[in-house]
Amino acid sequence: MTNIYRPPYILRVYIKIIICDSINIKIIKCITFHYKGHLVAFKERKIDYMDREERDAKIEKLAKWIKESKYTVVLTGAGMSTESGIPDFRSKDGLWHKKKPPKLSSKKALVADYGGYVDSYKEGMKNRPNYKPHQGYEILAGWEDKGLVESIITQNVDDLHVAAGSRNLYRLHGSLFEFKCNDCSTPAIKDHFLDKIPCEVCGGRLRPTIVYFGESLPKEELYDSIEEMKKAELVLIIGTSLVVSPVKKFPQLTQGKTVYINNETKEDDFDLVFIGRAGEILEDVNKKLGAI
Repeated sequence: MTNIYRPPYILRVYIKIIICDSINIKIIKCITFHYKGHLVAFKERKIDYMDREERDAKIEKLAKWIKESKYTVVLTGAGMSTESGIPDFRSKDGLWHKKKPPKLSSKKALVADYGGYVDSYKEGMKNRPNYKPHQGYEILAGWEDKGLVESIITQNVDDLHVAAGSRNLYRLHGSLFEFKCNDCSTPAIKDHFLDKIPCEVCGGRLRPTIVYFGESLPKEELYDSIEEMKKAELVLIIGTSLVVSPVKKFPQLTQGKTVYINNETKEDDFDLVFIGRAGEILEDVNKKLGAI
């Protein structure tokens, strides 16, 4: 067991001042360091207590805003899905920070190596049945049922919002579970894609409806999403880094309040910011809503 060194009184007072300053500027959560070869440690709960006060105040404020808003819109990104086990792409731990995107999972492969493209899809979907909506998805769907949320705009292609029961959903980047012809865009069925059967209308190659780099977003979904943002009195932005156009401009479309919830900070002008796990934050807000 590590020996905890108790520093002299003067040193202890000095350290307490440093900790208090760190709380105020929201930088340090726990301090450990060495003094004359001994480990000096401070219990994290003393600092967390202050953090919880601030967090609880924010939770209460957001619950009040949701209750008062006549038109609340939710915008979600990959960070929402990571809590269900699906890796994202752009965060510091994302797939593209570890390796390049698979060549066979691209528009180029669809044209140059269709057999490999379909096989790559099959391989990538092997673990998909294990991914389930976490409590945050269930809460958003429940808020929609209660009239607290009007619509959800998502950049995700995993359909976890659909699995959770959300209905008024705009999927800007398509879906891994819906299919179309690459040439004429006629809707197709999954089995025909997996069996590499050509489009029944034009003979073109089938593919998921996901949007690849260089492709335009679906016009109807994009137009409706923009209109939803313009009508919103409150926008919850959850799990997105807001670096991809045109979605990165979406928060500027609303005249209402904006709330940012993500595991990583974002330098922008939001009315309220939460840094943490979306599921946990939404669960706390949901509990507070029940108490209002």
